[in-house]
Amino acid sequence: MSATESVASTDEPLDAGLELVLPGKAESAGDGWTWIAQGWPLFAKAPLMWIISMVIVFVVMIALSLVPMVGSLAFQVLQAVIAGGFVVACRSLEKGDDFDLEHLFAGFKRRFLPLAIVGLLLLVGWVAIILVFSVFVGFSVLGAFLTGDPEAMMASMVASVGVIMIGTLVAVGLSVPLMAAYWFAPALVMMHDMKPVEAMKASFFACFRNFVPFIVYGLVMFIALIVAMIPFGLGMLVWVPLAITSTYVAYRRIFTEEEGAEATAPAMIV
Repeated sequence: MSATESVASTDEPLDAGLELVLPGKAESAGDGWTWIAQGWPLFAKAPLMWIISMVIVFVVMIALSLVPMVGSLAFQVLQAVIAGGFVVACRSLEKGDDFDLEHLFAGFKRRFLPLAIVGLLLLVGWVAIILVFSVFVGFSVLGAFLTGDPEAMMASMVASVGVIMIGTLVAVGLSVPLMAAYWFAPALVMMHDMKPVEAMKASFFACFRNFVPFIVYGLVMFIALIVAMIPFGLGMLVWVPLAITSTYVAYRRIFTEEEGAEATAPAMIV
């Protein structure tokens, strides 16, 4: 079956051959590196298609950003839909098939509404975090300008640095559970037709169940990000696909097993 046919056939379940494991398995610390190591072959099987897809997504992002306010918000919502398409691409590569451009738009053909809801919930979460941060910054800046005294304003601005730092720490602290809830949600919705809120809850608890391997994963990917930024940022064309494929591997290892098997790792990736 061709890649296009596999996407177009709405009767074929995307999770064929897989058993969903809830609430998800706990991985060891070293598996944070394993996710990356097993994700690399999924990129290496179709590097040109991954780069082309990155360029397409970037062009779409730029095009939408030209529409004031609405465009940027729309792209934020559509991120989960696009992520769903990348999940299908990873599954195709894992099974030994091709990465077709049709996969990139699979989320628009299947599960569009629930994926868009995931993206919307993520956007609402970010807006809430920004508002919380604005409360800290707003009070400090407003207090500085209401005095009308230049010296008092300067003193208030200096004093506000601490408040802004606290606000930043609070915002970062809130962003961690938000991203944990989002991390696996597109894959769970796309592959297993889970409801948006249910998928985000499962993702949230799975991420914190695997907190230590995620620390290892994050550190390695952060170092890779620094390296990727060196050649004028061109390394991002590799780093972003690797982030996608490694996340897919983590989803497979944590949430799925091959039907009729006791394996804890994706058989086609090892």
